[in-house]
Amino acid sequence: MTIEEINRRVMEKSPLIDDILAEVGKVVVGQNYMIRMMLVGLLADGHILLEGVPGLAKTLAVSTLAKTLKAEFKRLQFTPDLLPADLVGTLIYNQKTSEFIPKKGPLFANFILADEINRAPAKVQSALLESMQERQVTIGDTTHPLPRPFLVMATQNPIEQEGTYPLPEAQVDRFMLKLIIHYPNRLEEKMILDRMVRAEEIPVQQVVKPEDILELRQLVKDIHMENKIKDYILDLVFATRQPGDFKNLHELEGLIENGASPRATIYLAQAAKAHAFLEHRGYVTPDDIKAVGKDILRHRIILTYEAEAEQITQEAIVNRLFDEIEVP
Repeated sequence: MTIEEINRRVMEKSPLIDDILAEVGKVVVGQNYMIRMMLVGLLADGHILLEGVPGLAKTLAVSTLAKTLKAEFKRLQFTPDLLPADLVGTLIYNQKTSEFIPKKGPLFANFILADEINRAPAKVQSALLESMQERQVTIGDTTHPLPRPFLVMATQNPIEQEGTYPLPEAQVDRFMLKLIIHYPNRLEEKMILDRMVRAEEIPVQQVVKPEDILELRQLVKDIHMENKIKDYILDLVFATRQPGDFKNLHELEGLIENGASPRATIYLAQAAKAHAFLEHRGYVTPDDIKAVGKDILRHRIILTYEAEAEQITQEAIVNRLFDEIEVP
């Protein structure tokens, strides 16, 4: 397919995304960055980790997005006493047939909101993360495929760490995007006040079917990416592993213990294509890489003790990479 043909198809299909944004915007005030990046995850088939203090509309945004898609939505409140069977389901004995039959758990939905994922023990986190990676779960001896599309959006609270089980780096790496959610500005908060004090249910129209999302994902895969854009992605990822090979980044050598894996390279390309689609384009530009890059790299860089002692954050290192790596 030529770039012109891809562009034409993107222009035909991208109004669906505008319809979703309009419907979600009826309910969620502000948080445009969070909503757009959730759509990037949806189109790029990547799970999302949302980090922010309570009350920033994380749950509301996910549930509203699910309503626009005619998709099944389940919210799972993670607690220390949760068991893997509470997610995936279990086998129940049927006395009439003398057989065990599977009772599927809440994980069998299109959209899963895993609220406060770091409150559940490691076994439960592993059960969820296995389903994210394999898109299937095993109950007894039988493997059951999960519905498509299947998207997990997990939240964690950055300020209250008592009684939590922090996600190991290998598990965090399964999330395509880690979004840092901030407070709304004053004007947005006044709009929230005006809208929510009335406490009226705001109707949300279902504008897209799950099969439409699967079709859009195929189109996103076809979006054109020049070799120089691929080289830009590789430069960013390799700078997290061997910063000494890059101009003006030598001092980062003693600060990064482990850099981003090849999964980051793949996710950067997929998410950049999805962002190009949101911008109604059939080709990727460096601005698409910049728009999604920090959310993909920030949780994949493991710092040395020296960096932690100097209170240097992953965010600061990622910002430095984007400042110094030459843009094509």
